[in-house]
Amino acid sequence: MSKRRSFLKSATALGAATLLHQTGWGNAPQSPIISRIKPKKLQLGDTIGLVAPGFAIKPEALYLAIETLHKMGFKTYHTERIKGNYGYFSDTDEERAKDVNEMFANPDIDAILCARGGYGCTRILDLLDYDIIQGNPKILIGFSDITALINAIYSRTGLVCFHGPVGTTLDDEYSQSYMKKVLMEPKEVLPIKNAILKDPKQYRSSEYYRYTITTGTAEGELVGGSLSLVVAMIGTPFEIDFTDKLVFLEDVEEAPYRMDRMLTQLTQIDSFLKAKGIIFGVCKGCDRKRTTDNFTLREVIMDRISPLGIPAVYGMSFGHVPQNFTLPIGIKAHFNASKKQLRLLEAAVS
Repeated sequence: MSKRRSFLKSATALGAATLLHQTGWGNAPQSPIISRIKPKKLQLGDTIGLVAPGFAIKPEALYLAIETLHKMGFKTYHTERIKGNYGYFSDTDEERAKDVNEMFANPDIDAILCARGGYGCTRILDLLDYDIIQGNPKILIGFSDITALINAIYSRTGLVCFHGPVGTTLDDEYSQSYMKKVLMEPKEVLPIKNAILKDPKQYRSSEYYRYTITTGTAEGELVGGSLSLVVAMIGTPFEIDFTDKLVFLEDVEEAPYRMDRMLTQLTQIDSFLKAKGIIFGVCKGCDRKRTTDNFTLREVIMDRISPLGIPAVYGMSFGHVPQNFTLPIGIKAHFNASKKQLRLLEAAVS
């Protein structure tokens, strides 16, 4: 308990010191320079710990996630906390944070997969033991609400984390393929190819159209995730610094006016204007038909992003969609907006 109090004191002090360094609205907190840490690569037979740091997961969904991982050749482990229900959360903030901390501390766990997203990760960021995480580096992967977790951990510890499938979305050949390539087969250069859309519901949907917003090429470290979470972290000690970064964004079931509002807020952040590139995934459920009193998703994105003059593209294969490639937070990549291509320039695991 004393260790936890000590940790919370240091976290509070760090947060206060960080805020004092802010010189104005929209300046990302300046964290001390931390050495980057690449987690150990994943191997067949490894044990993957399942956590639910946000919403509760239904028993049948948990069972299917475990079954998928077993078919992929992994062992699984989870605590009883993942089965709980505390309102819409899987457990209390303290217990959800404890689950994450213990998974990192447990030497029998080789990697950590978030069973699902939802909401709740921002509530536990100041309860995580970043010293334990930094001292026991291992793969952490998830998306959606997990955006907060993976970006905060990278910022505070230097540990490369991964924006990729959660347990409930892993049963997809494309998603599994890129998860294996990034986490199990490290290469110095890895081209990431967009999924070939075979489902008419996808290739006929405007939300899956791939288009260049602003032409150009760029290189930088990858950061980002769910637009809603990226924006929610603005003004907090966990705000993302976008300077010289390749920023990837996606969201789900947000009407064009809500996308407009969030993108407008982002464009008022100094560091976002210094990003090297902007990469949108598929924003499923975010488009609407053009009417006299409405804009389409594409119109909103072009209006908000094109004037920045930063190489940008929409429609890459990640997001709340079946085909979800794995993006490593903190790893350098090359981006060609004109050709809609992304290439990792270094191995993400050791």
